[in-house]
Amino acid sequence: MNIRRLNWQLWVGFLLTLAAFITYFSVFVWFPVTRDFPWANLLLFAIAAGLVFLGIRRGFAPDRPHPTASKIVTTIVASLSALVLAFFVFAVFIAARWLPASKGAPQVGQKAPEFTLSDSNGRSVSLAEVLSTPQNGSPTKGVLLVFYRGYW
Repeated sequence: MNIRRLNWQLWVGFLLTLAAFITYFSVFVWFPVTRDFPWANLLLFAIAAGLVFLGIRRGFAPDRPHPTASKIVTTIVASLSALVLAFFVFAVFIAARWLPASKGAPQVGQKAPEFTLSDSNGRSVSLAEVLSTPQNGSPTKGVLLVFYRGYW
Protein backbone atom coordinates (compact mmCIF):
# COMPACT_ATOMS: atom_id res chain seq x y z
CA MET A 1 0.00 0.00 0.00
CA ASN A 2 1.34 3.39 -0.94
CA ILE A 3 1.75 5.67 2.09
CA ARG A 4 0.44 8.63 0.10
CA ARG A 5 -2.88 6.83 -0.36
CA LEU A 6 -3.29 6.03 3.32
CA ASN A 7 -5.33 8.62 5.21
CA TRP A 8 -3.05 8.48 8.25
CA GLN A 9 -4.46 11.61 9.92
CA LEU A 10 -7.89 10.00 10.11
CA TRP A 11 -6.60 6.72 11.55
CA VAL A 12 -4.19 8.33 14.03
CA GLY A 13 -6.98 10.68 15.14
CA PHE A 14 -9.32 7.72 15.63
CA LEU A 15 -6.73 5.76 17.62
CA LEU A 16 -5.96 8.84 19.74
CA THR A 17 -9.70 9.22 20.41
CA LEU A 18 -9.84 5.64 21.67
CA ALA A 19 -6.68 6.18 23.74
CA ALA A 20 -8.11 9.36 25.30
CA PHE A 21 -11.25 7.49 26.30
CA ILE A 22 -9.51 4.40 27.68
CA THR A 23 -6.73 6.21 29.55
CA TYR A 24 -9.15 8.24 31.67
CA PHE A 25 -10.59 5.11 33.25
CA SER A 26 -7.36 3.11 33.34
CA VAL A 27 -4.70 5.74 34.14
CA PHE A 28 -5.87 9.29 34.84
CA VAL A 29 -8.66 8.40 37.28
CA TRP A 30 -5.98 7.41 39.84
CA PHE A 31 -4.61 10.97 40.13
CA PRO A 32 -6.75 13.72 41.70
CA VAL A 33 -5.38 16.41 39.38
CA THR A 34 -6.71 14.55 36.32
CA ARG A 35 -9.65 12.75 37.95
CA ASP A 36 -11.49 15.79 39.27
CA PHE A 37 -11.39 17.54 35.89
CA PRO A 38 -10.17 15.44 32.94
CA TRP A 39 -8.04 18.16 31.32
CA ALA A 40 -5.44 15.69 30.02
CA ASN A 41 -8.10 13.63 28.28
CA LEU A 42 -9.80 16.69 26.86
CA LEU A 43 -6.42 17.80 25.46
CA LEU A 44 -5.98 14.37 23.86
CA PHE A 45 -9.50 14.58 22.44
CA ALA A 46 -8.76 18.06 21.01
CA ILE A 47 -5.62 16.80 19.25
CA ALA A 48 -7.56 13.78 18.00
CA ALA A 49 -10.37 16.01 16.71
CA GLY A 50 -7.86 18.11 14.78
CA LEU A 51 -6.36 15.00 13.20
CA VAL A 52 -9.80 13.60 12.35
CA PHE A 53 -10.73 16.96 10.78
CA LEU A 54 -7.61 16.82 8.61
CA GLY A 55 -8.49 13.22 7.75
CA ILE A 56 -12.00 14.25 6.72
CA ARG A 57 -10.58 16.93 4.42
CA ARG A 58 -8.20 14.42 2.91
CA GLY A 59 -10.88 11.71 2.61
CA PHE A 60 -13.21 14.02 0.72
CA ALA A 61 -10.51 15.49 -1.54
CA PRO A 62 -11.42 15.19 -5.23
CA ASP A 63 -8.07 13.64 -6.21
CA ARG A 64 -8.50 10.54 -3.97
CA PRO A 65 -8.36 7.14 -5.65
CA HIS A 66 -11.67 5.30 -5.17
CA PRO A 67 -13.50 8.45 -4.00
CA THR A 68 -16.71 6.68 -2.98
CA ALA A 69 -14.96 4.14 -0.76
CA SER A 70 -12.76 6.88 0.70
CA LYS A 71 -15.80 8.99 1.59
CA ILE A 72 -17.62 6.03 3.17
CA VAL A 73 -14.66 4.96 5.32
CA THR A 74 -13.93 8.57 6.31
CA THR A 75 -17.55 9.14 7.33
CA ILE A 76 -17.71 5.94 9.40
CA VAL A 77 -14.40 6.51 11.22
CA ALA A 78 -15.15 10.20 11.89
CA SER A 79 -18.62 9.29 13.20
CA LEU A 80 -17.17 6.66 15.53
CA SER A 81 -14.65 9.22 16.83
CA ALA A 82 -17.45 11.70 17.48
CA LEU A 83 -19.53 9.04 19.27
CA VAL A 84 -16.61 8.09 21.53
CA LEU A 85 -16.08 11.77 22.44
CA ALA A 86 -19.81 12.29 23.05
CA PHE A 87 -20.00 9.20 25.28
CA PHE A 88 -16.97 10.38 27.27
CA VAL A 89 -18.48 13.84 27.83
CA PHE A 90 -21.80 12.26 28.79
CA ALA A 91 -20.24 9.73 31.19
CA VAL A 92 -17.85 12.13 32.93
CA PHE A 93 -19.78 15.40 33.01
CA ILE A 94 -23.46 14.39 32.96
CA ALA A 95 -24.04 10.83 34.19
CA ALA A 96 -21.56 11.23 37.05
CA ARG A 97 -23.85 13.91 38.53
CA TRP A 98 -26.75 11.44 38.61
CA LEU A 99 -25.08 9.33 41.30
CA PRO A 100 -27.24 9.44 44.42
CA ALA A 101 -26.01 11.15 47.55
CA SER A 102 -25.11 8.85 50.41
CA LYS A 103 -28.06 8.91 52.77
CA GLY A 104 -26.06 7.37 55.63
CA ALA A 105 -23.24 9.91 55.54
CA PRO A 106 -23.18 12.57 58.28
CA GLN A 107 -24.18 16.04 57.14
CA VAL A 108 -22.30 19.25 57.90
CA GLY A 109 -22.94 20.27 61.53
CA GLN A 110 -24.49 16.91 62.45
CA LYS A 111 -23.06 15.04 65.44
CA ALA A 112 -20.84 12.22 64.20
CA PRO A 113 -21.59 8.69 65.38
CA GLU A 114 -19.10 7.01 67.70
CA PHE A 115 -16.24 5.34 65.83
CA THR A 116 -12.73 4.04 66.36
CA LEU A 117 -9.91 4.38 63.82
CA SER A 118 -6.18 3.78 63.76
CA ASP A 119 -3.91 6.80 64.00
CA SER A 120 -0.69 7.26 62.01
CA ASN A 121 1.15 5.07 64.55
CA GLY A 122 -1.38 2.22 64.27
CA ARG A 123 -2.92 2.88 67.73
CA SER A 124 -6.74 2.69 67.95
CA VAL A 125 -8.31 6.05 68.80
CA SER A 126 -12.03 6.57 69.43
CA LEU A 127 -14.01 9.75 68.90
CA ALA A 128 -15.01 9.83 72.58
CA GLU A 129 -11.34 9.56 73.59
CA VAL A 130 -10.33 12.49 71.37
CA LEU A 131 -13.21 14.64 72.68
CA SER A 132 -12.40 13.89 76.33
CA THR A 133 -8.62 14.47 76.10
CA PRO A 134 -7.57 18.11 76.74
CA GLN A 135 -5.57 19.74 73.96
CA ASN A 136 -2.88 22.27 75.00
CA GLY A 137 -4.32 22.44 78.52
CA SER A 138 -7.89 23.32 77.50
CA PRO A 139 -10.88 21.07 76.88
CA THR A 140 -11.53 19.92 73.33
CA LYS A 141 -14.41 21.85 71.73
CA GLY A 142 -14.86 19.61 68.71
CA VAL A 143 -13.25 17.40 66.16
CA LEU A 144 -12.74 18.14 62.50
CA LEU A 145 -13.33 15.08 60.34
CA VAL A 146 -11.62 15.08 56.96
CA PHE A 147 -12.65 12.41 54.51
CA TYR A 148 -9.83 11.98 52.05
CA ARG A 149 -10.82 9.73 49.17
CA GLY A 150 -7.25 8.86 48.30
CA TYR A 151 -5.11 6.30 49.99
CA TRP A 152 -1.85 6.50 51.89
